[in-house]
Amino acid sequence: QVQLVESGGGLVQAGGSLRLACAASDRTFRSYAMGWYRQAPGKQRERVAALSSGGSTNYADSVKGRFTISRDNAKNTVYLQMDSLKLEDTAVYYCNADVRRSTGYYGNYWGQGTQVTVSS
Repeated sequence: QVQLVESGGGLVQAGGSLRLACAASDRTFRSYAMGWYRQAPGKQRERVAALSSGGSTNYADSVKGRFTISRDNAKNTVYLQMDSLKLEDTAVYYCNADVRRSTGYYGNYWGQGTQVTVSS
């Protein structure tokens, strides 16, 4: 079982920045594909950024050029740097891990979510 714990959410004015962090409980973290998702009230959950174990990144069009996903394997942590925040970025943000090890696939896991609120 892999546990993911997010932190760093909060209230920020439009144009500001926040950095989210997601710490994983497992030392094989470096082999995980990681992602950040968000869900706004009344909307479906959407993926905003992804980072493969090999370092490839992918971003939703709505956040390209503003958000950056990165990882620190020594700390078992993935980050989401969010700059130039907009009102429409308001959502609960979730960390996701797709766990693959040399011995096989071990499932997909979610964090508990952290609220990001952007005010005008």
